[in-house]
Amino acid sequence: MKTVKIVALIGAVAMSIALINGFVRGDFFEDGGTLMRNPWGVVSLVDLYVGFVLFSLWIIYRESSWIARVIWVTLMMVFGFLTASIYLWYVFHKAGNDVLTALHGHRANAFIAKESVHERS
Repeated sequence: MKTVKIVALIGAVAMSIALINGFVRGDFFEDGGTLMRNPWGVVSLVDLYVGFVLFSLWIIYRESSWIARVIWVTLMMVFGFLTASIYLWYVFHKAGNDVLTALHGHRANAFIAKESVHERS
């Protein structure tokens, strides 16, 4: 659990530095246009957004509140894996040492109950 939180914090710091560098030294529209004209730039963006969607599906699964789902997924689509890093740190911090709660959120108890039924059969 501690390792996940440390890696998540490192990811958040790295993404923050990269975003600041991009906004300070780059031109979002000009550089984005260059990226979109390059076939591998398009591949990279598709790959990135597939990752955003997959991570967002986990957020939707894990969160019980539709408001939290909308906020986290919106942040994910805008800030990308900076949001993912913060979210990972948040859920693992909030879960303490309970890995099932960290992974399954509000569904953890149902998951445990389902697993115990399978163990008895």
